[in-house]
Amino acid sequence: MGSQPSSPLHFGPFEVTSQVFYTTPYSFALVNLKPLLPGHVLVCPKKPHQRLTELTTRELTDLFEAVQVVQRMLARYYFSHAWFEKNGHDTATADGTPTAGSFNIAIQDGQEAGQTVAHLHVHVIPRIRGETAKEEAGPGDQIYEWMAAEDGNVGGALWDREIKKLRAQLGNRPEPGGGFPSIEDSERHPRTAEVMEAEAEEYRGVLKQMYGE
Repeated sequence: MGSQPSSPLHFGPFEVTSQVFYTTPYSFALVNLKPLLPGHVLVCPKKPHQRLTELTTRELTDLFEAVQVVQRMLARYYFSHAWFEKNGHDTATADGTPTAGSFNIAIQDGQEAGQTVAHLHVHVIPRIRGETAKEEAGPGDQIYEWMAAEDGNVGGALWDREIKKLRAQLGNRPEPGGGFPSIEDSERHPRTAEVMEAEAEEYRGVLKQMYGE
């Protein structure tokens, strides 16, 4: 439930145990290395299924029940009176329930749909009134453009992190001479492990309050 996993969890080839804040028998939820908006998290099946159609009925039910729990937790955190007051928003509707704001729930089901980690994952993104909500009602939402661009490149961000770890251990790749342009200009300041672990711990605390642990 709302405690740090006792055994390693992987998102595709990447070990993400310290980022995980919620687990069920078949699923887990983790904070994002490069969130598009505050509260942008991912919910995944524990087995590294690549596509939605690969899940069993039990896994599918568990996954979307986990999505609902995560929505309620994020609402309690981001749609609360305390959050709205702290950030100078109108607190009249800030009751900590999902209807006090909105959510984007999205799956990029396959590489051609923009999936950058070959492990099925559901994006859960709270839209906070007066802060990260759409400016106008109607069709169109910038969040989907971000998700399909470098901003939403989850796999690329994780790959960059692993490369940085190797560089810290081994140094830069030896070059025969001369320079060449950086291939990392698209990188958008991924968060540190400490920042992500602190966020995950906050979410675990909210979950414990919700379920009286």
